[in-house]
Amino acid sequence: MNNTELNASFIQLQKWLSSEIIGQPALVQRLLIALLADGHILVEGVPGVAKTRAINSLSKAISGDFHRIQFTPDLLPSDVTGSDIYHPEDASFSFQRGPIFHNLVLADEINRAPAKVQSALLEAMAERQISVGSQTYPLPEIFMVMATQNPLEQEGTYPLPEAQLDRFLMKVNVGYPDLAAEREILKLARSEASGNPTAKPEVMTDEKLLAARQQVLAVHMAESVEEYIVQLTMATRYPESYSSQLQSWIEVGVSPRATIALDRCARALAWLKGRDFVTPEDVQQVVFDVYRHRLILSFEAEANAISADDVIAKLLTEVTVA
Repeated sequence: MNNTELNASFIQLQKWLSSEIIGQPALVQRLLIALLADGHILVEGVPGVAKTRAINSLSKAISGDFHRIQFTPDLLPSDVTGSDIYHPEDASFSFQRGPIFHNLVLADEINRAPAKVQSALLEAMAERQISVGSQTYPLPEIFMVMATQNPLEQEGTYPLPEAQLDRFLMKVNVGYPDLAAEREILKLARSEASGNPTAKPEVMTDEKLLAARQQVLAVHMAESVEEYIVQLTMATRYPESYSSQLQSWIEVGVSPRATIALDRCARALAWLKGRDFVTPEDVQQVVFDVYRHRLILSFEAEANAISADDVIAKLLTEVTVA
């Protein structure tokens, strides 16, 4: 399948997802970017804004399988990875795979799981494998974790360490839908409650998805745009070279993984828009989602209610395209 046909398939998928997840166009687009860039996505928002529905709907449109893991404080690593099962009849062990061995995994309220569970998930996300005892088991070639967080309830939660946050390609903040979208949500809910099924999309096969990923990697990026990405990263590490305000706001800059993620996301966005080249606007559109969970802000910034998005907006004014 050529580039145009593949791109058209993803545009149709995006339209269908937008009809299922009303009022959240950014979330729909970021889900597809993560799928094309072969990365994981962290979604934060209040309850009821279609975080779970989003990944569930995506699972219906691709040929891979889906599993939801509800994270709780009493969860064990084996509840995620699986464990060795003893067979007394012949004194042997066999490995029983856990829910992580699916193509799409929803880690619901990930910050409610203790450190041991988070570390097991970290290996799966970073290495695409899990270890049980002395054995290592590879995960599927198409594997994506979408984790959710509730920003309101923090009692009994375990904040994700920076090393795990860095493994997420993007962090997407999901807000409330607008007035028109709220009306459409009511209509959709009534239609589903009355048993009227929505039209199913064309299933995206593994072959199509892998071919699309190769096309995304082939999207052209000019040296000036590549340099722009590198300069944005360096500005977070050496803010004193750009702005005294940035210097007072940033405690720790982003890692090289952020540079790679920004490159991949910008290429995926350009491809979704039907272009074979990346523009600075593509970079600017995804940089908030790529950087916001990787920046560590200073006490001064937090005391003055300066958010990571405020810092990134300031970065964009200080760093210019060559």
